[in-house]
Amino acid sequence: MVKGSNVGVGTLSDNADSVIISLSWSSPSGEGDADVSVLLLGGNGKVRHNEDFFFYNNPAASDGSVQLLGLTPTENGTEDRIRLDLSVLPADIDRVVIAASRHQRAAFGELENIRLVLTDGSGEGVLGFSIMDASVESAFVFGEVYRRNDAWKFRAVGQGYETGLAGLATDYGIEIDEDDDQDTQTQDAEAQDTEAQGTETAVQSGAETASTAEAVRAEPVRAEATRMEPTRSEPAHAGPIVGAPAGVVPSATVPAQPVARSVPEPVPAPAPAKRLRTAKKRIVPPKVAKPSLAENDSWHSARLFPASSLKSDHEREVRATSILLSIMAQVPKFGHRLTAGFGAPAGRMETFTEVSLPNGDSPRRPDGVIRVERAGKLWTALVETKTNGNPLKAEQIQAYMDIAARRGYEAVITLSNDVALEGSPLVDVRIDGRRKHKVALWHLSWAEVTHQAQMLINHEGVRHESQAWLLRELLHYLQHDNSGCHGFQNMGPAWVPVRRGIDEETLCTGDARTVLVVESWERLIRQVCLRLGGEIGEKVVPVQRARRGTDPRSRRIALADRLCEDGLLHAEVRIEGAPGILLITADLRLSRLRTSIEIPAPELGYPLTWVKRLVKQLGEAPADLHVQTLVEGDGTGPRSTLEKLRPEPGDLLPKDSSQITGFRLSLSKGIGSTRGNAESGFIRSVDSAVDRFYSSVVTQVVAQAQAQGEKRTTQRSRGTATVGVSA
Repeated sequence: MVKGSNVGVGTLSDNADSVIISLSWSSPSGEGDADVSVLLLGGNGKVRHNEDFFFYNNPAASDGSVQLLGLTPTENGTEDRIRLDLSVLPADIDRVVIAASRHQRAAFGELENIRLVLTDGSGEGVLGFSIMDASVESAFVFGEVYRRNDAWKFRAVGQGYETGLAGLATDYGIEIDEDDDQDTQTQDAEAQDTEAQGTETAVQSGAETASTAEAVRAEPVRAEATRMEPTRSEPAHAGPIVGAPAGVVPSATVPAQPVARSVPEPVPAPAPAKRLRTAKKRIVPPKVAKPSLAENDSWHSARLFPASSLKSDHEREVRATSILLSIMAQVPKFGHRLTAGFGAPAGRMETFTEVSLPNGDSPRRPDGVIRVERAGKLWTALVETKTNGNPLKAEQIQAYMDIAARRGYEAVITLSNDVALEGSPLVDVRIDGRRKHKVALWHLSWAEVTHQAQMLINHEGVRHESQAWLLRELLHYLQHDNSGCHGFQNMGPAWVPVRRGIDEETLCTGDARTVLVVESWERLIRQVCLRLGGEIGEKVVPVQRARRGTDPRSRRIALADRLCEDGLLHAEVRIEGAPGILLITADLRLSRLRTSIEIPAPELGYPLTWVKRLVKQLGEAPADLHVQTLVEGDGTGPRSTLEKLRPEPGDLLPKDSSQITGFRLSLSKGIGSTRGNAESGFIRSVDSAVDRFYSSVVTQVVAQAQAQGEKRTTQRSRGTATVGVSA
């Protein structure tokens, strides 16, 4: 589509009641990102109330009409998805505005390949719109879905705002406090204070209610006096006391000699409209677990889902499927989180196992079935599960796709330890284009299931304690050594011969096995991102540096040729809140794994002050951490280990007084001698290297930067207060 054009959504697809809108972009630096938002507008072109504005702090509508599905890495960069259920949007909503904004009003001109794609319920993309003229704008309205004669249409808008999310939202009737860092820092403390005050008020309210009611029964004359105007000698009470019953004023405000005439109760002034705070919610760590009552460590807690007794892969598959599907139905937030990206509505979910479906002379029995009911309509998906390293079978999935198409089901979901890659399907199935009803094939990895459970339990929270307990039991089962649900564990059959070829220098460019190794490396990095993100509660995604339109196969072939030449596997990971991109490099020739990050130099101060502060920030980092100075012109300066720099931080200063642009921090470790294609020294080395670098290096730099920011904020606040007092 071109800017300003429109099209009827229903004319593009017969399955357009529930659609997914994807906003995507890429960044040359790998650090650029944006946040999507959705606004529901009435006939006057304004929101009805603040709850009609959906963003990272308000990601879903209670009726399921809007769900923000979150970021996912793509071959060309990053994609943020929104699910719209047009069939349940309120009747008084005329327009749905799709927008995105950048943090701290960074410019969209720094991003590339800015694009919107609308996908129907079957997973087929039906329209696309690219923004080609982005420059200084920090927010964009990509498009809007609007009603016209009881039908939904889409308009490509492409309108930018230099005033960021605040300017965009104000146009639609919302006043916000955008990027309010100070509010973010104090938000948890305020919430805790409010909760404490609310608890205390509730206790006081109950006590005062009882005592006041007793007083009213005992002294009716005094109760009547409370509604009389006080004498001039007593101050009038301006409004109700918090915690007191409505219409009753505490006895301290009752005059000794009330005037006999009564006056009407004062009408409270309307509260001013609140500005919507968009500062991102801070992560609150879970409460510390209570000490165990066990006599010693040999006592094991009873588990809802025991895993130690499992003897075969069939048992593992049956139990894992039943456990997962039952918890998806009992914890709706978890179930919706896993299925929303597959086009499922946010409705009542029921799950089934041991289902027999007719298929000629031999009925088929999928591992599970998911059904979701919304507004009288059913969404159905067949589930096929694998555990351990067992692969999905193409002929089996093909049969389920055919059955789903004949019965009018919407999707087939495969679930295994493997990780799907764009442009590289795990199973090849044939889609009959002549059929009117199309079935979508989706894949879910056990690592993704674990990630979503961790995010809900440890970082976002669920409504009921019983649901949290169920999710904890699920996590314990998935992480048990005998469950078979441990995620990607196999580098594939090409791993050993490729490593041998690199060692012997016999590997030639164009060897098809190197492409398989590159694909396995990408799967491993995606799983590392899921695991780390679930543990720390932040968005962690791989960075893809590829132009839009680049064929995934061609990109991987180019990377495979580089592997043949230099024996290196590279990956970049963006961690929200980190000062830079995390670089992971596996040198298969030297059997070394390096993790590193580049942090920019401060804008103010002196170079010697910078290096002293950096060394101080890294006070708890490993002594073998390498620190290197980066200078203008993409050059490098002095380099040394942290152990040697602690007594002499000035050694990082360039001898020729070159301008310092930043610093590179890196750790190196051996990969190990094990070369097996199962979970071996290599996969575990990558996991442990990323964990060690993040916990011992990245977190220290981030913590020190936050402490410095809070200190500066406090100093500014004190300075403002001093000026106010002086004035």
